[in-house]
Amino acid sequence: MTSPIPLRLALVAAGGAIGTAARLGLGLALPAPAGGGLGAVPWATLVANLLGAFLIGVLAARLPGSSAVRILLGTGVLGGFTTYSAFAVGTVTLWHAQPWLAAAYAAGSVVLGIGAAVLGLALARPRSAHAQAHG
Repeated sequence: MTSPIPLRLALVAAGGAIGTAARLGLGLALPAPAGGGLGAVPWATLVANLLGAFLIGVLAARLPGSSAVRILLGTGVLGGFTTYSAFAVGTVTLWHAQPWLAAAYAAGSVVLGIGAAVLGLALARPRSAHAQAHG
């Protein structure tokens, strides 16, 4: 059963506020890059996006797409926590200083993000009775 539209909007707004605050906290814990080499990688953005992809995979495996909890946590909290725009800006900024590292960061972020989502889905999917009996 789906929630009424005003309720869904309120859930996304409340979750988004929590998610963006959590991302800010992560950014404060892992400060903006300085220097060269791997120190120039925007680690907070990478961690937020990989952790968010994993957790969205878990939610997708466990909760129906229209449930209020999935709307709050998936679209709201994790949508606010993960950030494509910071990923894009971080990649361009890194590109100016170290193009090869920027390319590796961008490709790695996409591949690892997909891998994290797949892992979240795989770990959280309920096992069938047959698989549990033989696995």
